[in-house]
Amino acid sequence: MRVDSAVRRSALAAVLLSGALVAWVVSAQRMHGMDAGPGTDLGAFGWFIGIWVTMMAAMMLPSAAPTVLMFSGLHRGAPAWAFVAGYLLAWTTVGLAAYASFRGLRELAPSYTAWEERGPWVAGGALVASGLYQLTPLKTACLQHCRAPLGFLLRNGPGRAGAVRTGFGHGALCIGCCAGLMLALFALGVMSLVWMTAVAAVILVEKVFPRGEIFARTTAVALVAAGVWVAAAPESVPGLTQPSGAGMKMETEREP
Repeated sequence: MRVDSAVRRSALAAVLLSGALVAWVVSAQRMHGMDAGPGTDLGAFGWFIGIWVTMMAAMMLPSAAPTVLMFSGLHRGAPAWAFVAGYLLAWTTVGLAAYASFRGLRELAPSYTAWEERGPWVAGGALVASGLYQLTPLKTACLQHCRAPLGFLLRNGPGRAGAVRTGFGHGALCIGCCAGLMLALFALGVMSLVWMTAVAAVILVEKVFPRGEIFARTTAVALVAAGVWVAAAPESVPGLTQPSGAGMKMETEREP
């Protein structure tokens, strides 16, 4: 029986990590040449949601894998895929909100998304806000959940519908944990593979590695310093693409 359980866990872990790897490959292919830095145009709605879900699968599945395995072990009758579907649904909701906010800001106050006007200050301010969020009680509570979700999983999850609800609930707490880091990604360039990889690595260390809570506070200091640097001298920041004009359009808007 223990052998069967170990085989199931190994197979599920392989599926999750393989899915994350495929999502990384697809993201790299779809986003190639699209890094226009801060204020990157998000393109057509359908295109953005598709690439957003793919990005979230790539970035979040590795750090969520231990929780999925734990859920699968606790609730044998609840399919793990339903938990993952609920988890990604929560992140899809964030993508919808981010897209609506970006479009609304661009329509109401275009100068705030124009790099040549207030862009460096807006991006720098967002990074400072990201760093300060890392130190909030909400961040701490959500990170503690992500690192030790057993109690939450024990209270939820029976059946397929329960698995979806539990996955969504875990995803919501994960969003609370990663909100500052995702804001930093938007500030630096949401379609940048470099920054996407950096943020995904920070998320993985915070949630899975020993002393992740301490690392989160160290990241806070780095984000605040980066925000001041971007606002004061963006041209000197390594890896930061300087937007040109209104910013690069997405592939779906460049090509018929």
